[in-house]
Amino acid sequence: MFSFQDAMRRVITGDNELGQSVVIIDGGPSAMMGDPNLGGLFEIWEDSASDQLDPLDHHDLGTKRAVLGPRRGNFQVRWFVVSPLPDGVPKPQLDAAMRDRFADFDGAHHIIDQTRHPGMHETHSIDVICLLQGDVSLILEGSETRIKPGQVVIQRGTNHAWAAHGGPALLLAVLIDRPLTGHRAA
Repeated sequence: MFSFQDAMRRVITGDNELGQSVVIIDGGPSAMMGDPNLGGLFEIWEDSASDQLDPLDHHDLGTKRAVLGPRRGNFQVRWFVVSPLPDGVPKPQLDAAMRDRFADFDGAHHIIDQTRHPGMHETHSIDVICLLQGDVSLILEGSETRIKPGQVVIQRGTNHAWAAHGGPALLLAVLIDRPLTGHRAA
């Protein structure tokens, strides 16, 4: 039986003391929130795009705790898994459960309108998201778009949710912190 956890391998490079390129980290996520085969966030790396790059620095910059978005001025790389919503559960109960789940990774304040889907949330980042395995739809306030493996979504600070079809789906995301402007800026 295939496990999404088997696909979650981080290979991080750096330089050794001789200046030769080497693998400095080879393993699973730096932090996990949830079950790799059911749903959750699985951290790979977080760094600042403005700091100088030092291949001799071998610190693991994978976050130690999964949170919804990158820290101010940073970018974040993660896998995430989305599962279909359970059948027969009333929407108010699903909405409350999703708010509780988002609170677990400091994201409760990002849920602004759950009208279309219990997982609707707004991020304050540019998110580059690629579906690796499974079948999902991107749900927006005014539309819904089916995504196939290998396709990429550029999610730009909008209220959105993901809906898995037929089983869990594995996605890869690069989240880039950006101040939000326009009609929703605080």
